[in-house]
Amino acid sequence: MPYCVQCGQTVGTSDRFCAKCGTSQSGGMASAPGRVHDFWSNISHRNAALLCYIPWVGWIAAIAVLASDRFRSERRLRFHAFQGLYLFAAWLMVEWVVAPMLAFPVSTVGFPVYRTISQLLHLAILGAWIFMLIKVSHDQDYHLPVIGDLADRSVSEQRP
Repeated sequence: MPYCVQCGQTVGTSDRFCAKCGTSQSGGMASAPGRVHDFWSNISHRNAALLCYIPWVGWIAAIAVLASDRFRSERRLRFHAFQGLYLFAAWLMVEWVVAPMLAFPVSTVGFPVYRTISQLLHLAILGAWIFMLIKVSHDQDYHLPVIGDLADRSVSEQRP
């Protein structure tokens, strides 16, 4: 029995419009109401890896990739997800730990120097995000110095 593609109401097989909402049914009818479309089913591995390195929000895609059954056996993609996640954790460490520690200097003479160090760390992490976006878009693997080793270890500790 066919259902409306818009509201899920039962419609006849020859109906061209839904009696409830008026939506045209010629575009193909859904086989069941409330059909869920899996976002990860049509995405390429490279695009999924790219999503993991988007500054400030890539951690959401990284967690989704790590939780997805589709990518459970994809070692390379899981490496990028872990590396993107650890890069975001490094950003948080600078933002929440290092920057506040450097915001209250012992003397007022050194304040601009402390602030500059914090800003340089933020800039370095942002640069690493952009660098990894470029590397992944060219289908190249790159292990960031400390974070890459952690990500590689995290992937190797997981069961396929």
